[in-house]
Amino acid sequence: MAEYGSLPFAEQIAFFRRKYPQLTAVWTDVYAAEHNHAFMVAGAAKADLLADLRAAVDKAIAEGTTLEEFRRDFDEIVERRGWSYTGGRNWRTRVIFETNLRQSYHAGREAQMADPELRRRRPYGLYRHGGSEDPRPEHLAWDGLVLPLDDPWWDTHTPQNGWGCKCKKRMISEADARRMGLDVAQSAPPVEWEEKTVGVRGPSPRTVKVPHGIDPGFEYRPGENRAGFIDEKIAALPADIAARLRSETDGRRR
Repeated sequence: MAEYGSLPFAEQIAFFRRKYPQLTAVWTDVYAAEHNHAFMVAGAAKADLLADLRAAVDKAIAEGTTLEEFRRDFDEIVERRGWSYTGGRNWRTRVIFETNLRQSYHAGREAQMADPELRRRRPYGLYRHGGSEDPRPEHLAWDGLVLPLDDPWWDTHTPQNGWGCKCKKRMISEADARRMGLDVAQSAPPVEWEEKTVGVRGPSPRTVKVPHGIDPGFEYRPGENRAGFIDEKIAALPADIAARLRSETDGRRR
């Protein structure tokens, strides 16, 4: 969490805890906005294994633990559950840890930005590049872009916008923009859609359309809520896991 310059916050934690565990064989089994409602780890196809992994990620988010501590928890779970996973351990743990922390962070910020009074005072979104040493040209080009928060462009371009992307979206007023020497854009940048096939090495490839500059699977706004949909999924889980999830999510719906 240190990378984000802040401690975990209530909306971030609540977003993650509303997710239900989804058993999968490959990463394409849960795609794009489905991640707003489902927690998955590619290849984790047993309920007890996935529940343990979910608890480890929850701990990382709620307590602000480090990647190394998450790796220790991951190693203990893998040994105890006898899970034989694909891919290198360091790569896989980093993807699980960073993607869940970043997307829960952005989803929590989106929940805060939904406050009507706050939106009245700060109705604009500011795109900020994450400062990567090897930046994506498109993300760098969007740095400093100011658009109304209700502009449809944000539906597909709200960070995180790719694997390892560290870009952020800030909520600002027109006066804030002037102080920063920025102008509110008259219109959003044109969106050039591309067709890409993902998961070609696995059993479930799919062809998707994504905006140029957005990695497949990230073309959505983090944080959309569908409580009834989640309740339905939880009800289909083993009784002990379903009871644990209901206990975690009780009182945290928005």
